[in-house]
Parts: sequence; C-alpha cells; structure tokens
Amino acid sequence: MASTTNCTYTFFRVSKKDGITTSAQKFRDLRLKALKASPGSFASTYEIESAFTEAEWAQRITAPDYEVFICAATHNSPDSSEWIGQVTLRGPLSKAVYTLPAESGLTPPKPDDEEERWQMLSLFTLPGHRGLGLGAKLCQCALEYLRSYRESPGEVLVRLIVKPENQVTVKLYQRLGFGLAGKATLEEALTANGDGHLLPVDRSEAKWTERGGLIMVSRLVRS
Repeated sequence: MASTTNCTYTFFRVSKKDGITTSAQKFRDLRLKALKASPGSFASTYEIESAFTEAEWAQRITAPDYEVFICAATHNSPDSSEWIGQVTLRGPLSKAVYTLPAESGLTPPKPDDEEERWQMLSLFTLPGHRGLGLGAKLCQCALEYLRSYRESPGEVLVRLIVKPENQVTVKLYQRLGFGLAGKATLEEALTANGDGHLLPVDRSEAKWTERGGLIMVSRLVRS
C-alpha cells in the first residue's frame, strides 16, 4: 500500500472467481483510457478493443494463462476506488510457445524442468498518477506472485518486449533487474503477448517485419 495527500494506492491480483462482472468493467475502462492516452505504448489499438464484448473483457481477466495485477486509487472511501494502473503476466508458457526466431538474438529457453517461463505485458498507469513509482510497485507485485506461485522449478524466466522510444519504461525495467536480450518484430511481440489473433492478414508492411522492439528478460530464483 502507498499513499499521497489525495489518495491511497493498493496493489493486487484480480480474482478469477469473485466479482468478475465488476472487475471486467473496471478493467475495460482502464484499458480503453490507456489506449487513448498513450496509443504509441501498445501494439493493439483503441479501435480494436473498444469493439470487444462484455464476455470478451471477462475472458481477458479470467483466462487460465493470464494473471492481471491492478493499482487502485482510493480517494475518500473504499467506494471511491478507481483502477488507475495495471500489468499482466502470461504463463506459465511451454518452451515451444516461448521460443523466438534465432534472428531475434534471444538465447533459447532452457528445458521445461529447469525453468518456468512468463511474458510480462501491458504495463500502464494513467497520466494523472505518474511520477509516484506506481509502475515499479505493480511490477514488483507481479514478480512476488511468481516467486510464490509454486516451489519448482526453482528458476523463473520473465520476458517482455518494449518499444525503444519508451525510454522511461525501459529504464524502469532495468531498475527492476531486466536486461536487454534481443530485438523482436511487431508480429512477434503481439504473438508473444497472446494477441496473435489481432494480426491482420496482410503483414507485408515494414512495421510488422522490422526488428524494432526491445526484448528484455529477468531471471528469478525461488527460495
């Protein structure tokens, strides 16, 4: 929990069993605000996701291979709680799903019995709540979840793909222990994040094939 003069911030994993309808609505509102506020930060677009149905939003927070973590701001009472930040983990992922082409420069994953693999994606906080370290706290909440997710395997590989122009975000990840490991195309980034279904049929444009995205990885050790 963190606080400022105006509100108190809490960090938590979204339940896949309780309050699904309300959580899906809050997640939708936050996600669409994010896509409007910082369209260049995401591979997806407001136009695509504003067309999602209520069932699709509910699926996004309850899918078995996704874990959503939220930062909520409470102003005067619990009833005033507003979701203002989020980050998502996708996994655990098999070695086959996690592998990227050799051209990416990424070292191939270890065998499944030696490491567990996750993809981190969609880190965002609303503009009015930036500069408070909330993004870092969200990531730390997610990483702590991975450490306690299960006992073995003892090593956890966390990967993300970020646009190089988002230097504030790149430096945030570096402070959290992520290092540069290679470069990915936009097509690979969407696929790695589990959004391959959003890819257009025609991907001949350079924006889909250029290796511009920075692949960053961090290895966690479970005690």
